[in-house]
Amino acid sequence: MLELTKENFEEEVLKATGKVFVDFYGDGCVPCQALMPFVHGCADKYGDKLKFTVLNTSKARRLAISQQVLGLPVMAVYENGVKLEELVKEDATEANIETMINRHI
Repeated sequence: MLELTKENFEEEVLKATGKVFVDFYGDGCVPCQALMPFVHGCADKYGDKLKFTVLNTSKARRLAISQQVLGLPVMAVYENGVKLEELVKEDATEANIETMINRHI
């Protein structure tokens, strides 16, 4: 899992070739913390087919807003800098996350 920041988001996601999975989370977000072990497991399982990254929105609020991340958690898949699909809040379940990953690998 690559830790994203304001400084490397553009390079690692928006300018990346191929598909990138981004886990947008926040420091005080309990559902985000609950999903994190599952997402890390997905990174281990599918990391050879999809680039997995995480962004702490507490440290990059403007960046999160620029990506239309207004609630948490948000799991998104980008391809060549374009957001293809995202799961927001209640839709970000383990089953839905794995289904979304499988659609993009």
